[in-house]
Order: sequence, then structure tokens, then C-alpha cells
Amino acid sequence: MTVRDGGYVAGRHRIDDYGRGGFRFADMSHKGSILALPSGVRAVPLSSAAEIDEAMIDRALSESGGLDVFVVGTGQELLPLAAGVRARLREAGIGCEAMATGAAVRTYNILVDEDRRVGALLIAV
Repeated sequence: MTVRDGGYVAGRHRIDDYGRGGFRFADMSHKGSILALPSGVRAVPLSSAAEIDEAMIDRALSESGGLDVFVVGTGQELLPLAAGVRARLREAGIGCEAMATGAAVRTYNILVDEDRRVGALLIAV
């Protein structure tokens, strides 16, 4: 089964697996990067952390319903986020943690299990 409805699955979901260029969640699989929010998981057209911009952060914030923490998986390796991206999250009062995608998936799942208001932007590996 694959992500449906234009690349969107409603509801909060743990990430069951990652790798091979995609993710498994909600008994489905998706090739490519994702934005996981309390409102749902959405496909995003990003292939590298360098493509993350303020417009993507604004989209995440507008769809999230409010977050305490935003986790960014930057791919195989930890890469710094652009200053404007970090500033936008700081202005919104949201803590942000950037890390390699594998670590980001594990962190996101722990925070979901703790019922925290967490979102994640995960670059596929």
C-alpha cells in the first residue's frame, strides 16, 4: 500500500521504518521525503536538507495545530539548517532539533509515544 490522497494521510503516526529512499507508517509506504505532523503525514518534494526553506517551515506551522518541538532529519548526515529557517521556528516559539534522518525518526517516535506536540520534516535516505 502507498500514501494516497495526493500524498497525505490524516492523523498522527509513528514512523515504522525508513531507508531505501522512503518511509513506512500507517501500514503504508512512501518513496521520498515527508512532513509528519499531529494532523497527518504529507509527502514533500525535498531531496536534500539544502532545499528546506522558510516557506516549508511556514507550511508546517500552518498545518500543525501548534507544536512544542520540530525535528528535522537532514539525510544521511547531520547538516545545519539555514539561519532563516532556524529564526522562523524561534519566532514561532518552537524548539528545533536537526539531526541525521535515522536519529530524527527515533527521536520523533519517542516524542509521539510521550504524547508530545511534535512535528518532523524527514529527508528520505
